[in-house]
Amino acid sequence: MRKLLKFLKPYTYAVILAPLLMLVEVICDLYQPNLLAKIVDQGILKNNFQVILNTGLIMLGIAMIGMIGGVGCTIFSSIASQNFGKDLRNELFKKVQKLSFHSIDKFKSSSLITRLTNDVTQLQTLVMMALRIMVRAPLLFIGGIIMAISLNKNLSFIFLLSIPVLIALFLFIMKRSFPLFSEVQKRIDYVNSVVRENLVGIRLVRAFRREDYERERFKYANTALMNAIIKALMLMIIAMPLFMLIMNFSILAVLWFGGLLVERGNMQVGEVMAYINYMGQILFSLMMIGNILIFISRASASASRVVEVLEEKIDIEDKEESDTRSIESGKVKFEHVYFSYFKDREPVLIDIDFEAEAGEIIGIIGTTGSGKSTLVNLIPRLYDATSGRILVDGRDVRDINLRVLRSAISMVPQDIILFSGTIKENICWGKEDATDEEVIEAAKIAQAHDFIIRLPNGYDTVIGERGVTLSGGQKQRIAIARALIKKPKILILDDATSAVDFVTEQKIIRGLKEIMKHCTTFLIAQRVSTMMNADKIIILDRGRIVGFGTHYELLEKNPIYQEIYRSQIDEEVVKHA
Repeated sequence: MRKLLKFLKPYTYAVILAPLLMLVEVICDLYQPNLLAKIVDQGILKNNFQVILNTGLIMLGIAMIGMIGGVGCTIFSSIASQNFGKDLRNELFKKVQKLSFHSIDKFKSSSLITRLTNDVTQLQTLVMMALRIMVRAPLLFIGGIIMAISLNKNLSFIFLLSIPVLIALFLFIMKRSFPLFSEVQKRIDYVNSVVRENLVGIRLVRAFRREDYERERFKYANTALMNAIIKALMLMIIAMPLFMLIMNFSILAVLWFGGLLVERGNMQVGEVMAYINYMGQILFSLMMIGNILIFISRASASASRVVEVLEEKIDIEDKEESDTRSIESGKVKFEHVYFSYFKDREPVLIDIDFEAEAGEIIGIIGTTGSGKSTLVNLIPRLYDATSGRILVDGRDVRDINLRVLRSAISMVPQDIILFSGTIKENICWGKEDATDEEVIEAAKIAQAHDFIIRLPNGYDTVIGERGVTLSGGQKQRIAIARALIKKPKILILDDATSAVDFVTEQKIIRGLKEIMKHCTTFLIAQRVSTMMNADKIIILDRGRIVGFGTHYELLEKNPIYQEIYRSQIDEEVVKHA
């Protein structure tokens, strides 16, 4: 938790004022039992109405001052805790955006969502409690003991016996509850994961009539969360009756021994009442401290999860003096590149060595899992090569400033992601200040303009989350327009036309050819007809380049390419038979 205190530093004024105002409230609360004793002993028992009136007015005034202190403490503790939560979430979000895909895969998206929401909320609540209850409870505890002893030293042995027992009880609960609350947070992760997967794949779930299965899966996750919470709270559930028992026995002891002292004339009735009030304040403050300790145990689990993300090493970042020269030609060269997702696993790419001249179209074809997407992901440094070098304009990509490198590259990935908003806003992701003319031009090249203008609001049509209101082919064409409007030096199309028909694909390729003259293009596709548009074709098999050349060269010499070509030609013959 200490590592997160820096997020409170900008709000030092609130962190200081909140406890000071709480101190005012506690002093007022501690003074009230004494005044009550005065009303009983000097007012009621002596039938002195003036003492009752004057002391009552003083009590009312002190109560008002205490209320102002309490309200002020709540206001400033809220300012500190809410701003702490806001800044922590911002920092976590910025860190997540910088994490490599490897780190994101390690944490899992559902867990990151929980850490940004539930875990931060737990810490935010802890800050609020720390500035209010964690100040109030110890002050009330210590102040109550002092005031009780000042009233009568002879009764002090009662809380000197009960308090150590209660402290030991709460320390035991805190120690045992930390791992249990860690498990609760993991169960929340799992519930989030199930919900997220179900919402994203709701159409698939219904298409396969798997609603019952998904309900059972969620029921299992939800029940597991409930059981984890019950198990974590069980210690507290058992401890609370014990605590109340000790507390009630202590008050009974005060009444018993206090009554004996009153009989002997060593204590007055009002003082016994005041002592009981102080005893109640002491034990109640101790109960608050115990509850806080239990909550600290839960918040500590959240803090460790949040710190884990904040301390995650960013393995893809700029060097201290990165090259900020802009990308001019887009020439790309792979020099004996190897890549593995994990150090102890077999490499996914093995000895990749080729060169793409500026303005060339490089087709990449191969079986599923051969490493096609992984290869192109290395160019914008979404991952870093395990060994070897990737050069852009003759410079190692690891030496080029990331912003400069990625601003020169446009990608259309396999899994098309569109964001909630209008079609125009989605296309303008590629260029924020794009004019309407640029948007329309990019859409026309991507063969998206015709279907967009037929929509109710044209380019201002709002699409659902992830573009669910559009077909797969429509989403791909918008994604291509988004990539083209950037006018990149390197264009990566990762199976970007798989969801469109052959005729539309050929129109897109023809439209792209003019743009492709000014950028180096990597074209991943499964159709040989698409590969025929490439200047050179890379054939990948199990992470290795097993063929490199033009369509006709490979068709003449490469058996793998020949087999792919024949299988697709045979399919076309069957279709048109």
